Amino acid sequence: MASVVTPASTGSAAAIPRRRRRDKATIALGAFAGIVLLFLYLPVVVLIIFSFNDNTVTTLPLRDFTLGWYEKMFANRDMLAAIGNSFYVASLATVLTLLIGVPAAFALDRAQFPCKAVFRRIVVLPLTLPGIITGISMLNLFRMLGFNLSLNTVILGHGTALMAIVLTQVYARLQRFDRRIEEASDDLGARPWQTFLHVTLPNIRSAIIGSALLAFTLSFDEIPVTFFLTGRENTLPMYIYSTLRRGITPEINAIGSIIVVASLGLILLSVRLLREDGRKPN
Repeated sequence: MASVVTPASTGSAAAIPRRRRRDKATIALGAFAGIVLLFLYLPVVVLIIFSFNDNTVTTLPLRDFTLGWYEKMFANRDMLAAIGNSFYVASLATVLTLLIGVPAAFALDRAQFPCKAVFRRIVVLPLTLPGIITGISMLNLFRMLGFNLSLNTVILGHGTALMAIVLTQVYARLQRFDRRIEEASDDLGARPWQTFLHVTLPNIRSAIIGSALLAFTLSFDEIPVTFFLTGRENTLPMYIYSTLRRGITPEINAIGSIIVVASLGLILLSVRLLREDGRKPN
């Protein structure tokens, strides 16, 4: 007997080649993504490996495992001073971004004023501008005002450049915040500051902390703005930059590895906080 071909069986047979093509495309995209990730992060892996290599020159072949370069790094007073300066700058710059960015986010969300839409776009301009432009602009401003370049001018520069990170993250959370909760708190007799502390702040806290961690990480690693605004005291990125002129040393690999691990941890924590904040019900 001749076999009967039904429409259902024809559709199933046609679906198999399409499924195979999709599978091949998925494999190809995955392989391409893997190659891109390898290209981006292989240098970081090499940096970490050579920080444990018992060789004064960063070159193959690898020798014995050692922690000596980390010991020398912690014995280097100039490097430790630069690390301390970077923590000082990043910490105060982060505080500055919070002091300006959080109130600005509330103003954008709740206040009505002329040219509000224009202000919302201009306030994020430092994020889109190259760091060299921000550095030169602020250098000219400080010279015009008669300020001496120091770590304090670096703090002002970093705060200006990174304030938009806090503003955009907090503003985005406020846009998703249900204002009826605040109204209920007011109806129950709570004062405005009590409503803010017990109702508003807990709902935006993770956005504030996450954006602050991200701002701290970017400030700690910032070079272009720091290059134009620093005085005689070096931050860690500037110290590394000046040291590299004489060649890469294993000590630089060691401090670079620590920076990579610490920065990755802060960024992952920041992303997790911001993601949890986005999933939090209003």
